Amino acid sequence: MTVERWLRLIAGAFVTLSVALGYWVSPWFYAFTAFVGLNLFQSAFTNWCPMVWLLRRLGVQPCVPLESK
Repeated sequence: MTVERWLRLIAGAFVTLSVALGYWVSPWFYAFTAFVGLNLFQSAFTNWCPMVWLLRRLGVQPCVPLESK
């Protein structure tokens, strides 16, 4: 899997988990949901995401641009 797919998988898992924890454990877990959402929002404008940086450091392959396929 590429970095972009891992990022979507991890973000989706974090949001789903934090919403479930917010519902069943404590509403304070919704703050983590907001953190993930705000991080995705800022990465759309800055083109930088800490999770992408971490995944690349772990050796996950980047996405191949369409024009080079």
